[in-house]
Amino acid sequence: MASNKKRQIQETRGATQLMLVSFIIPHKGREEMLVQTIESIQSQSFDLASIEVIVVSQNESLDCAEHFNQLSFTTLLADNNLTISELRNLGAQQSSGEYLAFLDADVKLSNNWLSTMLELLEENKERKLVSAMQINGEAPPYLEQIRTVLSNAELDQNVSFLPGRNLFLSRNTFDAVGGFPAHLVTCEDYYFTDQVNQLGTLYYSSKANYVHLGEDKELKPMFQKEVWRGQSNLQSIKGRNIPLREVPSFLIPPAVMFGVLLFAIGLLIHNSLLSLFGLTIFLLPVLAYTFRLHSLAKGSIPFIEVLKFYLVYFPARAKGTFLGVIRTISVKEAYK
Repeated sequence: MASNKKRQIQETRGATQLMLVSFIIPHKGREEMLVQTIESIQSQSFDLASIEVIVVSQNESLDCAEHFNQLSFTTLLADNNLTISELRNLGAQQSSGEYLAFLDADVKLSNNWLSTMLELLEENKERKLVSAMQINGEAPPYLEQIRTVLSNAELDQNVSFLPGRNLFLSRNTFDAVGGFPAHLVTCEDYYFTDQVNQLGTLYYSSKANYVHLGEDKELKPMFQKEVWRGQSNLQSIKGRNIPLREVPSFLIPPAVMFGVLLFAIGLLIHNSLLSLFGLTIFLLPVLAYTFRLHSLAKGSIPFIEVLKFYLVYFPARAKGTFLGVIRTISVKEAYK
């Protein structure tokens, strides 16, 4: 089915050779960060002859292939209506590697990333999926520092979830879970890594790292992205067991907005108790998360910056969840 949605293969080098590792990168938009991502692959302390790179792009054209003569490089141009899961699955179908490395198109890997991922995966047979830690880029704003701290809350241990920016696993594991969930627009990494977790363990390591080149630098674009990310929150629940630790991420954003609504209604009808109750519902989770993150950052990020982050994050997630519910209802009504 995915092959019918593929528009064309723009360029292929060395596609007939079986590879040890296939890097698969879904892409849309600016090429500068994609180039840096591929440059970091080309700079790996590893035999490049055993690596292939497959970029699945939704741009009308892609001109970066000429920069990477040392790599077996394939560019697929895909339809704009495909989800990121479908782009990744399409890349996997076109790949030949024994191992698959899924990267976002805006990450810069450390030179030891591939050798470390292979070592981590092979040293423990129960380990099915591995990923490297995030580090800050040069002169990072507080928002990037916050994201990095959140990403690294659990290090050098098994985890229940891994973000999709850098994932490394065997092709056998990928095939066993049936690839990424094509029905999800966002939250596909939650779903996918949960499925892999049913087969074995997920490991998050500090032995290698990456810089998220596309990390949000300001609160306004962060708000917009979190609205987008929140739209598949409820859909991502279907078909998997929800660990207790994930429950707050679904309940707190709408609860926070419910508190704001009660506070506003209380002010309008001059009911101070209702306003106080609404304000309490709003502030308790915001302050709890703020204190937790401030503690994780060991005071390196000002408390007010963390507070501003959550004052934007929770409303954005609530809005995204609401839009996702409306969209799901609309789709169901259309098929009645």
